[in-house]
Amino acid sequence: MNQSESRWFGLALLVIIYVLNFLDRTLIFVLFPTIKAEFHFSDLQLALLGSTSFVIFYTLLGVPFGRMSDRVNRVWLIAGGLFTWSLFSGLTALCHEFSTLFLCRLMVGVGEATLGPSALSLLSDWFEPKRRATVQSLFTLGIPVGAGLAFFLGGAIGQTYGWRMAFLTLGFPGVILALAFLKVKDPARKKTLNASMTRNLFAVFKIPALRSLLGGYAAIAIASNAISMWLPIYLIRTQHLSLMQVGKYSALSLLTFGALATALGGAWADKLRLKDLGGRLLFSAIASTLASFAWFLVLWQSPLQWWAFAVLPGLGLIWLGAAAADVHELVLPEERGIAIAWYYLVVNGVGYGFAPPVIGYLSDRLGSQTDPIQMRTALLVCPVAALIGSLILLRARQQVRLQNFHESVDPLIDSARRGPPLGAFVKL
Repeated sequence: MNQSESRWFGLALLVIIYVLNFLDRTLIFVLFPTIKAEFHFSDLQLALLGSTSFVIFYTLLGVPFGRMSDRVNRVWLIAGGLFTWSLFSGLTALCHEFSTLFLCRLMVGVGEATLGPSALSLLSDWFEPKRRATVQSLFTLGIPVGAGLAFFLGGAIGQTYGWRMAFLTLGFPGVILALAFLKVKDPARKKTLNASMTRNLFAVFKIPALRSLLGGYAAIAIASNAISMWLPIYLIRTQHLSLMQVGKYSALSLLTFGALATALGGAWADKLRLKDLGGRLLFSAIASTLASFAWFLVLWQSPLQWWAFAVLPGLGLIWLGAAAADVHELVLPEERGIAIAWYYLVVNGVGYGFAPPVIGYLSDRLGSQTDPIQMRTALLVCPVAALIGSLILLRARQQVRLQNFHESVDPLIDSARRGPPLGAFVKL
């Protein structure tokens, strides 16, 4: 297998791993109704199980794992994480109380914390800068496919055989794939003349555009993550759908509009980047604004509600490739792992860790258990957050455009020439 074939083989395996990543992460969402029925959990408790338990170590360990991904064998790091999260996803089926469910979800977060920084760092080493957002979008195709399979298979298995069988069937297969991934080769990494900057874990925060980027995408993540977490149970309560029905509708939306938007979003963002240094940020801001309007249409049950529901996963995922590509362009090559780790910590910490319990608490306080339509008021957080995120990304775009960047065809030369506070954008 030559170098070109090897990198595409590695990309294919990473996509499959990311499919399992989001399948295991999302599976609990579609099973919320059956878990709630067995244990009589509140919406706040569901949020703690579905997001907070997972995100505690997923975000906190992302920084040390990101640091490790800049220094150790990334293939071994990913394989170890895959083994861990698949094992505990399967073991969730054996839980009989809130504390053990919480522990298993927490360990799923520990395992999944290894993937993002290492995988995106590998892709940036395997592929040239002009393809970076495109390739990273192909990688993030694992999100709609994994989430779609979780809703389709989880809904069908959960309704027919129960939620425990869904975790047993869909959780453990990743253990086998972890062994297969060890055959992938981790390429040697180049070092730049400014490598001393990596000694400071917080050095990347000297970049104003990166700070704005993190804030904007954190706000957008509140709305994006709620699509899978809260919309299915909202539709079950307000539209009186069955678990299997909402699973099929969600899967169809994710595997069509979601997959297409994720796969093509990076290429579209790259085209805008060719015309404008902040083109990717503009692309994401437009997508998030459209997502905000789609949220309103769904929540107010307009005649376009189901069309809005169909396109929401696509609008909630289309920015992922662009975001990761911009993070990597703003930092040195040996800072990519730690920069992506901070990106995951901030964006997922807000979108997965902070927002879901707030929405769940609001839902409980507003009495959605007895009056399901009151859940709509709690979910208004989502379209508002999407609009705020768009405005922050537009500010980041201005910061990028006003900065006098060095531009060349060699990112290594650019990185060596630049000085703080901003990194160099590579001319694509």
